[in-house]
Amino acid sequence: EVQLQASGGGLVQAGGSLRLSCVASGISISTYGLGWFRQAPGKEREQVSCIRSRYGTVYYPDSLKGRLTTSSDDAKNTVYLHLNNLEPEDTAVYYCALDRSVSVHCSAGSREYDFWGQGTLVTVSS
Repeated sequence: EVQLQASGGGLVQAGGSLRLSCVASGISISTYGLGWFRQAPGKEREQVSCIRSRYGTVYYPDSLKGRLTTSSDDAKNTVYLHLNNLEPEDTAVYYCALDRSVSVHCSAGSREYDFWGQGTLVTVSS
C-alpha cells in the first residue's frame, strides 16, 4: 500500500522559512514524480512544485520561482519543500502527491497524481 506522510507545517512570521517533508512508503520515489500542492481557504488547489529525481527534473510555477525549492533524498524515500520569504498569502494546507507515470517530465495538475498525503498546515502571520 502506497502512503505519503507530510509534515513540517506550522505558524511562521512573514519573511520566515519552513521545510516541509513528505515520507513515502510502499513505493520507491526515485522512479516517479513527486509534487507539492497547496490549498488556501476558499481557493482551488494549486501545484507549487514537482520533482523527478531520477532525471533531475524540477518544476515550479513562475509566480513562485525563487521563493521555494523542492528536493529529494531517495535513500530516505523523502521529498522536501523549502519555503522561503513566506508571505501571508502562502497560508494554506500543503499536500504532497505522487505521479506513477514514467516520464522525464513533471506532470502538471492534480489529476495526474495518483496518491496523496494528508496535508500539513502552514500559517503565515503578518
